[in-house]
Amino acid sequence: MAKQQPQPKLLGAKPTHRLYRVLGDGQSASWTPIGAAWPNKDGMGFNLSCDAVPLGGRLVLRAITERTGVEGGQQ
Repeated sequence: MAKQQPQPKLLGAKPTHRLYRVLGDGQSASWTPIGAAWPNKDGMGFNLSCDAVPLGGRLVLRAITERTGVEGGQQ
């Protein structure tokens, strides 16, 4: 069994973006959260923390926003 790598310490800051694996298109697309992102101190990029690395589909990085009145699914 492979040894699990330690996750990077991100100074307790909450992530600003969520990383998704998306299969399909439109209303029938399946969005699976697989990680998070934090901006670099210099604002020129992001640090990513991934719980999975997909072999299929596409990766989508979305800003985390408060959602109200939405039931299920990613929009």
